Amino acid sequence: MKKSDSKYLYTAELMNQALLLLLEKKDIDFITVTEITKKAGVNRSTFYLHYDNVYELLEETIENLNKKFMNSFSIKAPFEIKTKDDAFLITSEFLKPYLKFVKENKRVLKLVHQKSGLFQKQKTYEKMYDMIFYPAISRFISGENEKIYNLEFYTGGISSIIHKWLALDCKTEIEELIKIITDCVGYKQQ
Repeated sequence: MKKSDSKYLYTAELMNQALLLLLEKKDIDFITVTEITKKAGVNRSTFYLHYDNVYELLEETIENLNKKFMNSFSIKAPFEIKTKDDAFLITSEFLKPYLKFVKENKRVLKLVHQKSGLFQKQKTYEKMYDMIFYPAISRFISGENEKIYNLEFYTGGISSIIHKWLALDCKTEIEELIKIITDCVGYKQQ
């Protein structure tokens, strides 16, 4: 069975979801193939057609989650930056799909936040930093130190607001949260 076959993708998604559910209750080192297959409703032999071990499944689960996350944005990298407004990614156009993704996947993202090392959260952040944030800010800030500290301030602050929103079960409406974020960073769209 090829990874592009719909039957493969469906079964893989079942096992991805089973692993995420089990990770909410226990550490990866204590999750067995039997538990995953039972929760996913597939045979052990099916698991081994897809993966060699639980860690390989975890790798695929992280990869799929990252793809879903990056595909949620309406802005695709690389994108054209002509003005400071284009470079300033704290806009409704950028935040709305991001916050919608967070709200729709809050259970999984709470797990990612709780087990950030396991989910390679830093690696995902660095990828977004390299693909989106650094190129955007580099167009208008020349000093390397200024770029680094500006990016840390904006991304760290916004990340903290998102983590608080998740902790409060995403009860604040997305439009209101966008206003809070843009007010906090002092951005006024022209």
